[in-house]
Order: sequence, then structure tokens, then C-alpha cells
Amino acid sequence: MTIPYPALFEPLTIGHLRLKNRIMSTSHAPAYAEDGMPGERYRRYHEEKARGGIALSMFGGSSTISIDSPPPFGQIDLGDDRVIPWLRSFSECVHRHGCATMIQITHMGRRTGWNSHGWLPTIAPSAVREPAHRSFPKAMDRDDIERVVGDFAAAAGRARQGGLDGCELSVLGHLGGQFWSPAVNRRTDGYGGSPANRARFTLETLAAMRERAPDRFLIGMRFTMDELVDEGLHEDDAMEIVRLHVDAGLVDFLNVTVGASFDHAGLSFTVPNMSHPIAPHIDKVKRVRDAFGVPVFHANRVADLTSAHRAVKEGCVDMIGMTRAHIADPYLVAKLLRGEEHRVRTCVGAGYCIDRIYVGADALCLQNPATGRERTMPHVIEPSRGPRRKVVVVGAGPAGLEAARVSASRGHDVVLFEAAAEPGGQVRLAARATWRRDLIGIVQWLAGEVETLGVDLRLGVYAEAAGILGEDPDVVIIATGGLPNTECVEGAEHVVSLWDVLSGQVQPGSKVLLFDDHGDHQGPSGAEFLAGRGAKVELATPDRSIACELGATNFSVHLKHLHRAGVTLTPDVRLLSVRPKGNALEARMRNVYSGESSLRTVDQVVVEHGTLPAAELFHALEARSGNRGCTDLDALARGAAQPLGPAGTFSLFRVGDAVASRNIHAALYDSLRICKDL
Repeated sequence: MTIPYPALFEPLTIGHLRLKNRIMSTSHAPAYAEDGMPGERYRRYHEEKARGGIALSMFGGSSTISIDSPPPFGQIDLGDDRVIPWLRSFSECVHRHGCATMIQITHMGRRTGWNSHGWLPTIAPSAVREPAHRSFPKAMDRDDIERVVGDFAAAAGRARQGGLDGCELSVLGHLGGQFWSPAVNRRTDGYGGSPANRARFTLETLAAMRERAPDRFLIGMRFTMDELVDEGLHEDDAMEIVRLHVDAGLVDFLNVTVGASFDHAGLSFTVPNMSHPIAPHIDKVKRVRDAFGVPVFHANRVADLTSAHRAVKEGCVDMIGMTRAHIADPYLVAKLLRGEEHRVRTCVGAGYCIDRIYVGADALCLQNPATGRERTMPHVIEPSRGPRRKVVVVGAGPAGLEAARVSASRGHDVVLFEAAAEPGGQVRLAARATWRRDLIGIVQWLAGEVETLGVDLRLGVYAEAAGILGEDPDVVIIATGGLPNTECVEGAEHVVSLWDVLSGQVQPGSKVLLFDDHGDHQGPSGAEFLAGRGAKVELATPDRSIACELGATNFSVHLKHLHRAGVTLTPDVRLLSVRPKGNALEARMRNVYSGESSLRTVDQVVVEHGTLPAAELFHALEARSGNRGCTDLDALARGAAQPLGPAGTFSLFRVGDAVASRNIHAALYDSLRICKDL
């Protein structure tokens, strides 16, 4: 078979290391470390990508090396020899699949906090506060510099002892990059001022790392070639600084990106979501490769194989990072080589994975609930060894499509009812809201899998109890979703829901109050949609900020669009009532802290308060089912098989928003863990 995208499958040799293809996952920190160590969860996560055919899986994003660089989001601790056996176990697991592995090491500098772990002050080249992490750092003295350089060298030695193929020094936004950036480095000694002086710290660091790990161990550097802020590092300076490192023979590869991560707006550009184009910086990265002749890595929203192939074929990079693409589908390469490119679950750029880290949670994929849960959730659904069952699923939103996909993959006979003319449920509405249109890729993939697996999909059919029972099912999955909940407001008969507006059933008003008592994407997306159709919009919430449930790569994009559209943002208020006033509506608001009331006169009030389960069908079937509609919550939480009802009866389950208002990930996870053992 002729391999598609041939440039991606040309081997690459860097020093002692031969990489079997040009596809990699770059270092990132999914917050899976256990007491600072890469334990079983971390290993399984990367081993799945190795099994899926990737050539290089870098791990341990922002792995820390010093006592005054505490990990703010669950990184690996490379500052202690106890990590070495953990690294050996990790590298052995990945290497057995013909995949190389490296770790990223760093000192966070000012990009962390002082009020945890040892309660030590953060440090930086100068006492300049970072907007994102907010600590006031101590300006480093000479002793600090010597100590940290020694810590970097010791960490590189541990990585080599752990059997890894190499490591990279993280310069992007971290301590090394803080020395490079004029926005942070205001020193007047030999470490500040000219580009050569600002490069001195990383030159000394890499030289010390080389001395500690001299043989058969690659060392690279990840950096930004342009911070894209007026006072920051710009391309000319960055290229001059990088040349000093290359000419000194200190780097085996360069991992290049663009942007600054020291505030929320910059982070959303450094880790771009679906509001950005695919591979937005690839042409700039090519300038680095052309200039230095050193192998260049790059990852920045390269979600599809066509873009990845172009980057390698046109000489922009030597290795292309498809990091979030492998979070969505670790078997991306294997599927391509099997001639199943159409079955690759393509990353849609939702940013759910990284945003969870920035709110103190672990990285999970919005559309793949098995990622990060490899101990209990399968990426590949194995056929059942038990009897073939008849499974009836009602509702073809994400939860229903996933239930049908997993059940059919188990080898069961699946019927999927959907009242609408198309599958997708609420995701189809969400994808209509401005820049979040790529969400539709989630249901498109699920619908494609359902078709490939031979599910009997019956669109435009409103399922009722009699019709379901007529199928003589063994298992019934109710995935009917929910309906907008506007009953949180007195005078609810005078308001409309976001569903009404996004679906086109209700036209946007000219002066609109949108009350968001949800805090997720719905409110700001709806406000952007309304403003884009000419409405003068006020977005109000009882929360202390707009989109308080979202992380930086998403809320900052929403805020950019909302401000540009002239939307009035009003936090800290609750909508109490709505009543007609002539040809308009009068909305009464109350500040949740001061208790002061205020009135708004508008021509439309839109309320977003989640959904209430559409559970009538579930309740109609509950008493007739063998398990009385009961889900074993303990088994569900553990990822264990659900007990089924007695022979001759059907077992009944409900999933997703048919249980309670949640999100896409929760809907998919419900269905995967219930259906994977059928």
C-alpha cells in the first residue's frame, strides 16, 4: 500500500537517535504526576500514543528542578534522585513500542506561586510581577543563578540515568525566557541589557547540562521567536540569541513557538483554540529552520495530517508536533497506516484539556473520555465475548451517539432513534455561535463511526415506550438530553432561551439583556452571536466574572470578542423578574453583594440557566425494566461493568443531560463507561 503523506514517514536521525517518522507529541503537563512522580497513569497515557505509532512522545511539561520553583499544576519533580526509577519504568514502557521519549525541564521563575510547598519567594531576573501567576518575585542574585544552573545540570543527569533519549530546556515564559525578554529582564549586570547578556543564563545552563549528560543524550531548547508584545522579545533579538546557542554547539534541536504566556491573552495565543486558524505560525517557524540548519520541532494547533504533511514537506520543520491531536486520538498514526484516515478523531481545538489545568484540575479531552483514564477506559473497544444483545438508544446527541458507537463496537445489534432530522443535539446549536463552529466535528466523527459500524439510525422518529418495547431490547439507553431551564426567573413566560435564538425560532431583539447563570461557554457565545446580528447586548451574571467556569485559552478569547463587539459586561447581579412595560420588557436585577436593586428596560430578555432533563421516556420505562432504571454509581465511578437485570428483561440506563445538565465530556464519559462492558 502506498503510504499517504510520505514526507511524514521519512525517518529522521538526530545524533544517536533514529526517529521512525516525523510525528511527535511535545512536552505538556497534564497534571497526572503522583507526588511529583510519573506513575502508572502518566505512563499509560504516553504508552497509548507510543502504541498508536508516534515516533517521539515528549512528556513532563514544565518539570521542576528547584525548591523555589513549586509546581502549580501537577508537574513532575526532577529535583530529587527518587525520580530516576520512575523515569526508567516510564522509558521502558514507551521504548517497547519503538517510540523515543524525552522530558522537558524548567525553572518556572516568576511563573508560579510562593504560598505552597516550601513557601519560598519566587525568583526572576528582575522584580517584575507576572500578570497570570501574580507573585512579586525576588530579583536573582549571583548565588541564585549558580544554584539554579547546578539544579538544571543535576536534573539533566537524572533524565539520562532514567533511560530517556534526551530532554529540552523550557525557555518559553519560564526563567530562561524571562532572562531573554526585555519585558522582564531589567538587569544592568552581565545578565541584562544586550541580547548576548540576556542569553548568558541559558548559555551557562545548557553548558552545565551538557557536562552532566555528555553522551548519547540529546538536549534541545523550546523558546518563542516573538512574544508579540511591544515591550517583549522580538524576532531579531530572538534569532540573535538562538544563534549564540547554536554556534556554541549546545543544542541538538530547537522547539519553536510564537507568543508570550505571561498573561491570559498571551496564553490564548500561545496555545490557540478553535478561534485561530490551523497551524497559525508555521511560516515564521520556517525562518528558524532556514537560518540555523538545526532540527526544528514545532506544535501549535496542527490538528490534521494534511497540515502536518505540508509543514514537513515544505521544509518548515523536521518534526511536527500533533500534541492535542494525540490527546483526541492516540491511534492517529496507526489508523492512517491501516488506510483508515477517515476514522481519525480529529482535535477540534476546544481547549478543554489545557483549560482544566489552569483551573487546578487534570487534563481531559472534551471529545475522548478515555484519554488520561487508560487504567479503566479503553481507546480501542474490543468485541464482547458474551451474547450478542439488542441495544436501543434514544437520542443522537453526543451521549446517544457514543452509546451507539461503543455498543456496536462490542458487536451488538444497535438501533438509534433521533427525533430531529440530523444527529448532534445541543452541539449543533453550540456550533452556530460564532467562533465555536468547529465543535460540529465532534458529532460528525461520532456519526461517521455509527454509520461505519452499521448502527440502525432512525432520524426524524420520536421514540415512545411502545415502539422501544416493540424492538424487544436487552438494553435501553436514554440519551434524550435536556430542555432549557428558564424557570429561575419570575415572569419566565416573557423570556426566551439561547436555544430559541441560536435555532432561529426567535429573532434577536435590538436591545437585549442576556442573563447567564451558567458560567460556561453558552452565555458569552450567545452574547457574541446576538451582537453579531446587530443587537445592543448586556451580558449579566451573578458570578464575579464572565465565563467563570472557563480557563484562560477560552475565556480570554470570549472577552476579546465581547469587548470588540461593544457588549456591556455586568457581573455580580441576579435577574429577579421580568414583566411587560408597554412594548418593552422591564427586568429587575439585584446586586448579590450589596443587595441594591436596579431596572433595565429592553425589548428582549434571554436566560441561560442550563437544562432540565427530558426524562419522561425514561420514567415511562423505569418500572418495566429489569434493573428498574438503576445505575450502580459505585461501579460507574470505578469504571466497572454495570449489573444487568434478570434474563428475559431489559436493562435501562440514562446518560448525559438526560440525567443532569453537564457538558459534552460528561455525556461521552457516561456512555463509554456504561456501554464498554455490555
